[in-house]
Amino acid sequence: MELEESGGGLVQPGGSLTLSCAASGFAFSSYTMSWLRRVSGQGLAWVADITGGGPTTYVDSVKGRFTISRDNAKNTVYLQMNSLKPDDTAVYYCAAGDLERYRYWGQGTQVTVSS
Repeated sequence: MELEESGGGLVQPGGSLTLSCAASGFAFSSYTMSWLRRVSGQGLAWVADITGGGPTTYVDSVKGRFTISRDNAKNTVYLQMNSLKPDDTAVYYCAAGDLERYRYWGQGTQVTVSS
């Protein structure tokens, strides 16, 4: 079972990035996929979920700016991030959950928002 994030990097405030998370080794379409982030020196924080059927939820601080989506044919989940702020700087992780909330984890990808 593997989750591999990509797409992180350095972006200026107000810019956009799209993160991808490629999954393998489990029944991807049956799992709720999540994005979480860890700000340096702080704990892990939930960002967004998407169920296997497509309904999405977001933390208030990213509503209207971030969009989570998935392509079950490609076993991939995405996080489109627009209007990025310095406070969005973090390591972003994807996770897959079934009865266990976060059963599988990726290794994380760094997003830095700075001018």
